[in-house]
Amino acid sequence: MTLCYDSLWHLLIDRHMTKSELRRATGMSSGTFAKLSKGEPVTTSTLAKICDVLKCDIGDIISYAPRNGRVDSGSAERRLACR
Repeated sequence: MTLCYDSLWHLLIDRHMTKSELRRATGMSSGTFAKLSKGEPVTTSTLAKICDVLKCDIGDIISYAPRNGRVDSGSAERRLACR
């Protein structure tokens, strides 16, 4: 399983917000933030906090690609970027 947070990082750029600002705004621990940076799973509660701060939907910050690379929805560009 591959979790991809690339859309989160792009959204932060679009919102002129740094990763540190996001971490402070959500109250996220540095360990949880490290998981995001490595594309590791985090709790849905963490994702919900991010969505609350950014006023977005969960699909705006995370995507999923099975290890075999096949995904039924989403762009091919996103799947390739998150391998």
